[in-house]
Amino acid sequence: MSLHLWLAYAGIIAVLIAVPGPSALVSMTHGLRYGRRRALATVIGGVMAAMTLMTASALGLGAILAASTTAFTVLKVVGAAYLVWLGISAWRNSTPAESIVISGQPQAMPGLLRLFRKGYMVGISNPKDLLFFAALFPNFVEASQPHAVQFATLAVTWAVTDCGLMFAYACAGRRLSGVFANPSRLRLLNRAVGSLFVFAGSALALSAR
Repeated sequence: MSLHLWLAYAGIIAVLIAVPGPSALVSMTHGLRYGRRRALATVIGGVMAAMTLMTASALGLGAILAASTTAFTVLKVVGAAYLVWLGISAWRNSTPAESIVISGQPQAMPGLLRLFRKGYMVGISNPKDLLFFAALFPNFVEASQPHAVQFATLAVTWAVTDCGLMFAYACAGRRLSGVFANPSRLRLLNRAVGSLFVFAGSALALSAR
């Protein structure tokens, strides 16, 4: 892959990934609640979800979803339902403010696997990403060069960029932890986050391809 083509790809995905979405939201929330190190598990989960979608797209699932309205609709509804469920859970969250990492001493912390799973499930919940990868990657693959190496380059570049930017969101959330030490502010945060997830799920359910 030529350097100018790779730079164009890196610039485009940096902008796309930086735009706040469900993965950025959950990374920031977990950074606020559990600290940067634990939130890294959430970030890695989201990155692995992106790698899963890339692999599925490369294996032809993206083309199948593009051709089958029923399959796409089923996956879209399932993903939307999961995001709405996350939103409702956030609204009902009654975690006390002292469970947030403020002085570096976490309390009532969930396991790293649980945080990883949450990041993965949020990342994997949007089937439109399959179509996105199927449409994006061919534009940056040179037909005269080995495809496997180019796809690996694109995937690794995405993973590194995604991990860096989502971790930045987690760090931003950590910096806000002191602001939300007050229980009433934390309650407002839970409801704001919950509303955003419900909105994201509803938007996905109502969206076209």
